[in-house]
Amino acid sequence: MATPPKKSLGRGLGNLIGGGVAKPAQPAPAAPAAAATPAAPAPAPAAAPNALAVTELPVASIVPNPHQPRKEFDETAVKELAESIRSEGLLQPIVVRKVKGGYELIAGERRLRAFRHLGQKFIPVRVIEASDATSAVLALLENLQRADLNPVDEAVGVASLMRDFNLTQEAVADRLGKPRASIANLVRLLQLDREILGYLGKGQLSTGHAKVLLGLEQQAHRVQVARLVVEKGLSVRATEAEVKALASTKKTERKRAEKTVVADVQKRLSSHFSTPVAVFRKGVKGTIAIPFASDDELARLLEKIGVKL
Repeated sequence: MATPPKKSLGRGLGNLIGGGVAKPAQPAPAAPAAAATPAAPAPAPAAAPNALAVTELPVASIVPNPHQPRKEFDETAVKELAESIRSEGLLQPIVVRKVKGGYELIAGERRLRAFRHLGQKFIPVRVIEASDATSAVLALLENLQRADLNPVDEAVGVASLMRDFNLTQEAVADRLGKPRASIANLVRLLQLDREILGYLGKGQLSTGHAKVLLGLEQQAHRVQVARLVVEKGLSVRATEAEVKALASTKKTERKRAEKTVVADVQKRLSSHFSTPVAVFRKGVKGTIAIPFASDDELARLLEKIGVKL
């Protein structure tokens, strides 16, 4: 039995908004004239589905998608796209939905910006019916299909889907056609310090680096290693070594500090009870041992504690 194909990012976007603008139909070659029987009238062409219909709308009537995951747009790339549109035309219409007072963009932010750059008043659009959740999913899908969407914007987009529409990780994974583990790893990135997210968004750190940094419990330690990675251009493997070394150092320092605390507690208790006291500690648990050699000494210790026989 053939293995079924894996889900792809384009399945939801392609199925819901269709492909590009269809080329005009070419006229069929004329049939040779029949001598006796007149030709039957050609059947009327089937109406195209509304979801595939392309029309033009005023650029000014289209408002941005509030769930657009991409936070920054390369103006140089927008200008290059504008010049391409000026030369070759718009090959793919943008996708919008009807909202109160106009239309809301679903897919095609850069194309819309390019039209505005060109000073165009109207733009080809495909109008579809979509709920708030579907609109947000489609906007994220379009950006996920582009290699330059940074992982921070992707993580924020996924997190907003979960928060704004009360979706689970499994539900988001199903809608985006991605494994649930990938969604979980994306959301975990948002646990990182803002400084580290800045490095990640600018491409100075990879998601591989970020996953390694998440192995450190303290944010201060994560930032410390992240700065080192950026400064020295460390690989993910080298970053793992730095994290292990730092974790080992901090563990040694913690044990040394715990021994110092235990020794101080023993000294204070021994002074208070006027007898040697032993304190044993393992993690957050421990034992205090106060020896005595007679009933009289036990009574004295109990009295120090505030207990009378």
